[in-house]
Amino acid sequence: FVNNFAEVSVELADELHQSLEEDDKALAQSLSADLRLNMQQIAHNGQRASNIVRAMLEHSSSSTGERQPTDLNGLAEEYLKLAYHGFRAKHSGFTAILKTDFEADLPQLEVVAGDVGRVLLNLYNNAFYALHQRQMQKEVAYEPMIGVSTRLVEQHVELRVQDNGLGIPAPIQAKVFQPFFTTKPTGQGTGLGLSLSYDIVTKGHGGEMWVESQEEQGTVFIIRLPTF
Repeated sequence: FVNNFAEVSVELADELHQSLEEDDKALAQSLSADLRLNMQQIAHNGQRASNIVRAMLEHSSSSTGERQPTDLNGLAEEYLKLAYHGFRAKHSGFTAILKTDFEADLPQLEVVAGDVGRVLLNLYNNAFYALHQRQMQKEVAYEPMIGVSTRLVEQHVELRVQDNGLGIPAPIQAKVFQPFFTTKPTGQGTGLGLSLSYDIVTKGHGGEMWVESQEEQGTVFIIRLPTF
């Protein structure tokens, strides 16, 4: 995109120069408008490239944080509120029902809280995005909802992030953790968020992560982290 728009802009600049020499004001104004649009596209796609590079660096870098005893319930609730307020700030008028079902007396986990927080933030933001996309379809009586729950499963803590958004088509579900794969329109995602989250959970903390979804009904991401 950047290269193509830059090449076309050079041609437009040459034509603009010629139109000025010929004193063709109407043509000059038209070429100037086209040139301006091209510059905007270059800036937009340049920023997207910058975001992808930054995400790639985050994806490849290893965590420098230390594992510490962490209250997963508290962490999940804190980041849920943070993500909700952040999403609402970008999408005026958006509201959703937040449901939490945290198991009491959950053992503290030895994790890098900042890394797990990044995972939660990514899952929450994706959930709110799915809710917003379905809300825009103007379904009668639709109420956006996100549910977060924890429970103890043998020697693991299981955390679920569930939404009643658009859902993920079955053929796509197997690809969501692949680097650079995204269901969002161009410019709205790098396709590295879930890949990075998967690596943090599985490689960084010896856990498991998978997705279950049905179209037009919603999606749930499940994370299991060992307590030992």
